[in-house]
Amino acid sequence: MAFVTRPFIRSLSSSAALHAAIKHVTVIGGGLMGAGIAQVAASTGHSVVLVDTSEDILKKSAKGIEASLKRVVKKKFAEKPEDGEAFLQKVLKNISTNSDAVSVVQGTDLVVEAIVENLKVKQDLFGALDKVAPEHTIFASNTSSLPIADIASSTARLDRFGGLHFFNPVPMMKLVEVIKTPGTSQQTFDALFEFSKALGKHPVSCKDTPGFIVNRLLVPYMLEAVRLHERGHGSKEDIDVAMKLGAGYPMGPFELLDYVGLDTSKFIIDGWHEKDPDNPLFAPSPLLNKLVAEGKLGKKTGEGFYKHK
Repeated sequence: MAFVTRPFIRSLSSSAALHAAIKHVTVIGGGLMGAGIAQVAASTGHSVVLVDTSEDILKKSAKGIEASLKRVVKKKFAEKPEDGEAFLQKVLKNISTNSDAVSVVQGTDLVVEAIVENLKVKQDLFGALDKVAPEHTIFASNTSSLPIADIASSTARLDRFGGLHFFNPVPMMKLVEVIKTPGTSQQTFDALFEFSKALGKHPVSCKDTPGFIVNRLLVPYMLEAVRLHERGHGSKEDIDVAMKLGAGYPMGPFELLDYVGLDTSKFIIDGWHEKDPDNPLFAPSPLLNKLVAEGKLGKKTGEGFYKHK
């Protein structure tokens, strides 16, 4: 061992740490996705810190998590309410909140980011955390559309950076897309894949391409439905009914657009169009742009393609 170099020893220790089970998770972003990820991780025995710069958002997230867990308990422990209460308290003890990400990540195994879909904001966040997080800590983004490699470029841990794309609502949706960039090590990818399984999810392997798997197929499908409607080839109501009854989809494309948020879909397609302007699947929609400009973003604003009470 006298001839083994210090970098090699550090590599061995880092490798061993990556192979160790992820126990402490830091989730950054107290919105619906971040809160959902925190809830699922805590429910499966992980120690979780939910981080947001807004104390008000953290309080709202904590209330939302508790309410969601109570619904789970009511259904899962219907005949054993005492066991349900014990489960609820155990999970809640696994979750804490904090507004200082820098202090939290110094003792974490995994950082999952679920903040605004803005590349620079994500890069700035990870760039700052990279300076203080332990060597073994894995970074992951929950982005639905931005290239993971671009986000990771602000750090010096490209081999310990990947994507974990959850779906809303996180406690209900079984799928997790695990994204491997050209720089992501196999050890990191395996750790993220096994972590997803530990959450009770069904992970699928994805390359770092636009939209990964689901959104790469789903967003162009929804936009093509809008173009079909724009051409006068079908009403939005008929298109929705046709896809539900003919293809077995639980929601039609216009219903889904309203549920996802028209601004979110526009943001995704605009980003792809900018990178690949000659791809007809990524062409912008005048109708979608008009509705977003009018503030009609879907269910969250009360009106999108449909009106919502």
